[in-house]
Amino acid sequence: MKKLLFSLLVIAFTVVLGGCQSSKQIPYFTNIDSISLEASRGLFDAKIMPKDMLTITVHTTDPAASAPFNLAVQSSVGSGGSLSSNTGNLQGYLVDNDGFINFPIIGKIHVVGLTKTECEDLIKSKIQPYLARTENPIVTVQMSSYRITVLGEVKSPGVIPVSQEKMSILEAIASAGDLSLYGRRDNVLLIREDQSGEKHKVRLNLNDANLINSPYYYMQQNDVLYVQPNNVQAKNSAFGQSTSLWFSLVGIVTSVASLLVNILRN
Repeated sequence: MKKLLFSLLVIAFTVVLGGCQSSKQIPYFTNIDSISLEASRGLFDAKIMPKDMLTITVHTTDPAASAPFNLAVQSSVGSGGSLSSNTGNLQGYLVDNDGFINFPIIGKIHVVGLTKTECEDLIKSKIQPYLARTENPIVTVQMSSYRITVLGEVKSPGVIPVSQEKMSILEAIASAGDLSLYGRRDNVLLIREDQSGEKHKVRLNLNDANLINSPYYYMQQNDVLYVQPNNVQAKNSAFGQSTSLWFSLVGIVTSVASLLVNILRN
């Protein structure tokens, strides 16, 4: 009995000690008061990638002049069986693997690697020759398929849409409900795909404020963040599974023993 009690005390002490050690790594950016954030200067602009879905609208003072450059979705069926256009719902442009979109009148335009503003300026320059000299078109480009994925030791894992085409790693984690107490702050895995389709993996340390100065502080389209569990959670999971197994075995043995005792008595 004394040996069993001693073993339980050792296990309890180990769990508490492990919890105390892991609590030191829970805060984000522990060294932020001792580093310079000069390298983080500048505004972030997302770059267009293959397989992005773009919504592009062209406005002019004369709606008839811009109409050929706005593809409306043919969605409603008239009484005669013909399709009618809904000008309030514009068709998206899928960027192909080579980085092109097929734009009305103009044809193929290479847009991969451009920011939204650069794409707007490029399209404006392409359509200007088809308009009257007095027309000054307004081109608006939106990335309607911008999303990232957050998995692992967060409170609400899942796919997160990015409506403003800009999201930092902190905003991504906040959108997933923040890390749980069992998530490793010092070893967050980022998987990122470049314009050629090659995947890259990067390990990020949320305890280190230098992350703000890194090129991985802002998310890109289709980024995947994985927060792995710390040692305490891994041990707790293993301990919980083994404990459940032992309780099951003890229950079975107890039931069989009780059955044998009742049979022998009779």
